[in-house]
Amino acid sequence: MSTPLLRVAGLSKRYESDGRVVQAVDSVDLSIARGETLGLVGESGCGKSTLGKLILRLLVPDSGSIEFEGVDHARLTQAELRPYRPGLQMIFQDPYASLNPRMTVGQILEEPLIVHRRGSAAERSDRVRWLMDRVGLRPDAAARYPHEFSGGQRQRIGVARALALEPKLIVCDEPVSALDVSVRAQVINLLDELRGELGISYLFISHDLSVVQHVADRIAVMHFGKIVETADRATLWRTPAHPYTRALIDAVPIPDPRRRLNQTA
Repeated sequence: MSTPLLRVAGLSKRYESDGRVVQAVDSVDLSIARGETLGLVGESGCGKSTLGKLILRLLVPDSGSIEFEGVDHARLTQAELRPYRPGLQMIFQDPYASLNPRMTVGQILEEPLIVHRRGSAAERSDRVRWLMDRVGLRPDAAARYPHEFSGGQRQRIGVARALALEPKLIVCDEPVSALDVSVRAQVINLLDELRGELGISYLFISHDLSVVQHVADRIAVMHFGKIVETADRATLWRTPAHPYTRALIDAVPIPDPRRRLNQTA
């Protein structure tokens, strides 16, 4: 069996709130293979986004390891992490708040290239045009500002920014929850196309099991900071092992309620 791209073991994070200790992430173990999409599903507040930020080292874990390509990022300082940052990127939930309104789209996409000193000005410009074209936006729109785009187009810009440094793993934190249903499908299809073309791995975070069911190879179910079940999507949907997983499946709307009655009869 090949070595996973990412392996997380015993990862924990707690906060103090009003004199109480809240265990946001509690001894989480998971792995993601190269080119795989792992869905992470659970109710709001269960620790999904905190786990994603820990994996990216946007937050410092209290304990545990985060091995990315064999290097434990949990033990690195911010300076030591810098060479590894391009390999792990993030697509944020809110396509409105996650883009700087004072920067043009071209500046937003070029910024990570400048920060990590990638290419000349001409090469960066070519890269920006390629990124915009690849996510389905007109390259000549690079001079426009985020407010001039729709929500779906803004999330495409977020996808393009995440691709700028050629990452190997992208954490998708509820990337389609703020979008209309039809636009949601377009963004999901785009992510799937990019995975096939570029060999990217995803940690796809969502509270909606029906969305995760369409995009993930395997699904991890999170409840109160713990991973309570991990399985391939077919097995998890057909024979869920944990009561919380069964509750999530029962909460998924279906077009014909009689189907649910027939399944439980």
